Amino acid sequence: MGATATGTTLALKEWAAVVYALLDGRQTVLLRKGGIREKRFDVASDSFVLFPTVAHAHAERVRAGHEDVLAAGAADVGDDGWFEVRAGVELVDVIPLTDAAVLATLTDLHIWTPEHIEERLAFRPTQPLQVLVVDAIALDEPVRLTRTSAYGGCSSWVDLPVVWRGAGRSTHTASYLRDVASRVRAAVG
Repeated sequence: MGATATGTTLALKEWAAVVYALLDGRQTVLLRKGGIREKRFDVASDSFVLFPTVAHAHAERVRAGHEDVLAAGAADVGDDGWFEVRAGVELVDVIPLTDAAVLATLTDLHIWTPEHIEERLAFRPTQPLQVLVVDAIALDEPVRLTRTSAYGGCSSWVDLPVVWRGAGRSTHTASYLRDVASRVRAAVG
């Protein structure tokens, strides 16, 4: 069984475009510092679903060749208050990073522009950027939910009325993701 709407699962708010990039295999990392309401980003679970958002998902923040995920992601966030959860992730590794030059060597692992990476590093400059290496898993069937005020605000984590226990189609093999994590750790030094 994939995801159901009886129970709750922790969800990380992420650009809907990134959800598509993860599921398409062109992205294997998430970059986090936490929301405005948080002092820092804390990993709350090794397994969670992705809550698709379109806030801050501007075309100028996505590298050339990846613009198609913006429209695909936007289609999962309805103007009339619904959104679709279509992916979960299993955390492979978390690596703190403070140097944008390191991320410049890892552009094949994400869709963001160098300028956007600089913006993320500049936010709370004393806090490292957390690089999350993740295995993206397509849910067997997307779950459509209604947006409520409980999901609002600039925080990273919310509980969604979805039960997901890791079922679905994995985007990458475990060995590939271990190699990605090793590569990121070696680049960080």
